[in-house]
Amino acid sequence: MIDFLEFLKNNPYPGRGIAVGNARVYYFIMGRSENSRNRIFVETEDGIRTQAHDPAKMKDPSLIIYHPVRETEKGLIVTNGNQTDTIRDYGDFRKALMTREYEPDCPNFTPRISAMLYRDGSAELSILKEKDGRCLREFFCYEGFEEGKGVFLSTYQGPGEPLPSFAGEPLEIDMPDPDAVWAALNADNKVSLYTKVGKEIKLYNKNLGD
Repeated sequence: MIDFLEFLKNNPYPGRGIAVGNARVYYFIMGRSENSRNRIFVETEDGIRTQAHDPAKMKDPSLIIYHPVRETEKGLIVTNGNQTDTIRDYGDFRKALMTREYEPDCPNFTPRISAMLYRDGSAELSILKEKDGRCLREFFCYEGFEEGKGVFLSTYQGPGEPLPSFAGEPLEIDMPDPDAVWAALNADNKVSLYTKVGKEIKLYNKNLGD
C-alpha cells in the first residue's frame, strides 16, 4: 500500500486524480497552462462543476469545463471530463465508456479517468487511453474497501513531454484527511479538490485562496 500523502508530495504533476475508498471520494485537478489553472469547483444540485475563475481569460472551454461529480440513483459518478454525463445518461458504467475515448489533445492524448461508487460500497474505475493510435479501455471492479484504505487513478504518471499516461492497476493507498491531501498537492500546479467523507463535502480552490 502506498502512502498517499508522500506520493502526492513527490509527484509535481499527476494531472487529474480520483481516489475512492470506504465512504470517501477525492477528486483533484491540476494545471500547467493559464487556461487550465483558471478554474474553480462550484457545487450543483447533484454534485459539482468546473467554472472559469476569470471568464475574460477563458480560451477553450471544450476540455476543461464539465461536471466532474454527479449523484445518481445508483451512486456517485466521478470523472475528469464530460463522460460524467455519458455514464449518467446510459445508466451503465461500462457500456457508457465503450462509446468514449481519450481526449484529442495531441501530443498528450489525456486519458479519460472515471469512477462509480455504488451505494453498497462497491466501485468501478476506468481509464481510456491512447495506444498505437487506438483507444485502450481498461476497467477495474472492487467489491469494497477496508476502513481507511482505497485506490487511486490519475491521468498521468508525472511530468514529461509529452505527459506519460497512467499505467497499470489503480494504486492501493491509505485515505488521509481532506486537508492533508490538499496540502500535499504541488503548490504551483494544484487548482481544485473535491472531497466527500461520509456525507460531508468540501471544496478547495486555489484561486479562491484555499
